Amino acid sequence: MSDKTTGSTGPLSGKIVCHAMWAHDGRQLADFYATALGTTVTETYPAENGEGAASAFHVNGVMYLFYNSASYQAPNWPEEDLPFHMDLTFPDAAAAEKQLLELGATKPAHQPGGKHWTVLLDPAGRPFCIHDAR
Repeated sequence: MSDKTTGSTGPLSGKIVCHAMWAHDGRQLADFYATALGTTVTETYPAENGEGAASAFHVNGVMYLFYNSASYQAPNWPEEDLPFHMDLTFPDAAAAEKQLLELGATKPAHQPGGKHWTVLLDPAGRPFCIHDAR
């Protein structure tokens, strides 16, 4: 494998500007994560039929975009590896866990983080981790 970290003008220094996720109900998932991150959904992108196809919000200059997908399937975790997941930190992770469960998250039996982090499943069945801010 060749080293492609530097080009003719120096090292790459890209910036992530958007995280996109799919779910049966993208708006529901957008509302869930917006609430978890202390904001609200600010944008809706219509499909050709005029219905909402995607919903979005921004946090610290990064867009979080949630698409509707009739064919979405939740990952089969922990049996299968995840291609991607998010970690969220909170000043009080135990209190955040309670609120996230009230918002529609679920807590799977498999908890590989021990005392270090807690795995929850978002309303679309996608695992994410929470822990105290460090």
